[in-house]
Formats: sequence, structure tokens, C-alpha cells
Amino acid sequence: MTEEQPVVLDTHVWFWLATGNPDLSSTTRKLLESISRTGTIFIPAISMWEIAMLEKLGRIELQMPTAQWLTSALAAPGLKLAPLTPEIVADSCNLPGNFHKDPADQMIVATARTLQCALITRDNSIVKYGKQGHVKTISA
Repeated sequence: MTEEQPVVLDTHVWFWLATGNPDLSSTTRKLLESISRTGTIFIPAISMWEIAMLEKLGRIELQMPTAQWLTSALAAPGLKLAPLTPEIVADSCNLPGNFHKDPADQMIVATARTLQCALITRDNSIVKYGKQGHVKTISA
């Protein structure tokens, strides 16, 4: 992994990065800081929906209204919103191998595959899927 190579963040990694959550390892934080200076960190569009839903369900607490938080969190250096494209949607419904049925995770994995980027995650099911060779993962 080099500083120039773009990456995709899983929703929880983006949230941890945006909130300074200590669950994000210092190694991963340093990697993301480095990439943000010279490369691109993609945030899948579906991650905005996940954050909004988690906030609505009371599973996370945002320090400002949801839309404002999303806009602010996306404005961090190096971040770029990865739109939900026809290719990503189609790939999410046709992922090779065995992957679980969570549509948000399917779209996040499909985003990384379509953009040909590594996916930074701590989701064990996605890491396991990556070991099948269908998406490159980096442990957060």
C-alpha cells in the first residue's frame, strides 16, 4: 500500500476517522493521514445512508444535525464521495463467491471492487471475503 493508491473506507472506519474515535488504530490513522496528502480516500455513497440510519436508531450520536455532520465529515482533506453508479449497483447484486446479504456491505464491497481500491475495514465478514480474493482489504 502506497500513499498514492486510493482506498475506500467502510462506514465505521469513516465514522471513527471523522470523530477521532480511538477504535481506529494509530497505524490506520497514520496511513489515512498520509493518503489524504497525496491520494484519494473514497467514501461510498451508501455510507451516508448508514450513518443517518445509525443516528436515527440511536446507535451513534452526532454532535450536529445529520446532514450537516455528513457534509462536514466529507469535507476532510483527501476524502471524495464515491457515487452509487450502475456498475456498483450491478456488482453489488452479483458479487462472486460467498458474501452475506447485507445490502449496504454489498455496495461498499462493490464500490471498492469497481474503483479497484483496497477497502479499509474491521468487519470480519468483509475481511474473510477479501481472503477469498474477491476484494483487497486492509484491517483497520
